[in-house]
Amino acid sequence: MTNEVSVTDEILPKESGKSYAIVETMPGDGPMVGKGPENTVFSFPVVLLWEIVLVLGVTLAIFLLSLAKQAPLDEIANPQITTDPAKAPWYFVGLQEMLEHMHPTLAGVIVPGILVAFLAAIPYLDHSKIGAGVWFTASRRAKKIVGWTAVYTLIVMPTYIALDNAFSPRELLRETAPVWFTQWLLPTLIIAVLVILPLLILMRWKPTTREVMLILFTVMFVSAIVFTISGFLFRGPGFKLYWPWEMPDGYNPWDDF
Repeated sequence: MTNEVSVTDEILPKESGKSYAIVETMPGDGPMVGKGPENTVFSFPVVLLWEIVLVLGVTLAIFLLSLAKQAPLDEIANPQITTDPAKAPWYFVGLQEMLEHMHPTLAGVIVPGILVAFLAAIPYLDHSKIGAGVWFTASRRAKKIVGWTAVYTLIVMPTYIALDNAFSPRELLRETAPVWFTQWLLPTLIIAVLVILPLLILMRWKPTTREVMLILFTVMFVSAIVFTISGFLFRGPGFKLYWPWEMPDGYNPWDDF
């Protein structure tokens, strides 16, 4: 009996100051059983059902648009005659607009590749869980940052298009400067400065990684809209800039929509 007590006291000593205890696990229900992180839902079936509804809605909208507007199909292409202006489909006309300002490889391959790589890298650059999946929730000033960045881009990018069209370095320096400078280096530096400038302004307030991502994404998104509208609505014969109501030769950009 003495040995049993000593063994018990050794394994489970009384007043030992230990902070743990031996307990038995039993299957059962509790307030936290089956619950995930806060403010989350199951991807199946909740998110999947919403995605199906979104797909059906977009399909219905495209179907109704196709009933209201016929596709602008022309006659069979004649290799001896080039349409003027020869515009890409609306979803590529932004890239066609960029061709007017830089080398085709830079405008059609490198810049889009950088943008796609940036979008793919965002989750690996921004590790914050605050406001994940919700727009403009990085901080209290996130909405202001996005708003002012959008306004900045809406002013700067059309100005760049207009100035580059009026004083194109590619044309002005054609006889004096090499192609790598006029169509590669110079446009790259100009675009880089226009993109980085709002970041440099915000650095005074020590932005978070999420706020930096918001600025870059806003510049990219709004710039894509500006270049698309410019190429579609303001480019006429010879792919030159005109006001929509001043297009020569009776050309109407809306006829190609």
